[in-house]
Amino acid sequence: MARFDRNRRSRRDSEPKPEWIPKSDVGRLVKSGQVTSVEEIFSMGKPILEHGIVDHLYPDMTEDTLEVKSTQRMTGNGRKMQFRAVVLVGDKKGHFGIGAGKSEEVKPAIESAVKNAKRNIISIPMGCGSWESGPGFKNSIPISVQGRAGSVRVLLKPAPRGVGLAANDVVKKVLAAAGVKDIWSFSRGHTRNIYNTAMATANALQQLTSMKLPEGFEGPAPPSGKQAPKGDDEPAGTGGPAGDEKVSS
Repeated sequence: MARFDRNRRSRRDSEPKPEWIPKSDVGRLVKSGQVTSVEEIFSMGKPILEHGIVDHLYPDMTEDTLEVKSTQRMTGNGRKMQFRAVVLVGDKKGHFGIGAGKSEEVKPAIESAVKNAKRNIISIPMGCGSWESGPGFKNSIPISVQGRAGSVRVLLKPAPRGVGLAANDVVKKVLAAAGVKDIWSFSRGHTRNIYNTAMATANALQQLTSMKLPEGFEGPAPPSGKQAPKGDDEPAGTGGPAGDEKVSS
């Protein structure tokens, strides 16, 4: 199935894309060059209604199909089957989005999910996972956050350099697409549900945008009597969160 999706994606990327003609005020501002990032759009209080806005601002954004499954529903004419696709997009620089799409065929379902994911783009602030990593090094998230979707709960905690993404496969893909390199993750609930797990992770990361952090805040402060190392040549810290909690697998 993975080989099938990869070949289908390569053929879709090789197809020529039509020229984007904006239909909204925000789209026209983006194409004219007056708006150069999604952060400016969010500061204006405007939603992203066109997937072409993200294509124009971030042409190097990658796509990853998380799940393709068949769904059925009863109609007056009998049982109707469709395919539902869940797609993750991200530029690994603090921007990512998750979208779902349905269609009677796999390719239109994936294309619809990609468009929805780009319209649901999220911008997150990056931070230093530990005071031992040094100032200005953004490898993790600045504070601990928790998200939920359905029965799934995902807790994300900052981690120092060298820890990597201590999370299950779905959470790891979402964090990698967002550009997070080191993090501690704890998940509970029915984590076999790929869509809910991905959305719970996105909900947790979105909490970073709803919290007003102090100006210049990048991560945990060093303990009293200690100073953060200067520069990026210092050895990475190996500390993690205290307690007997287990990292989700």
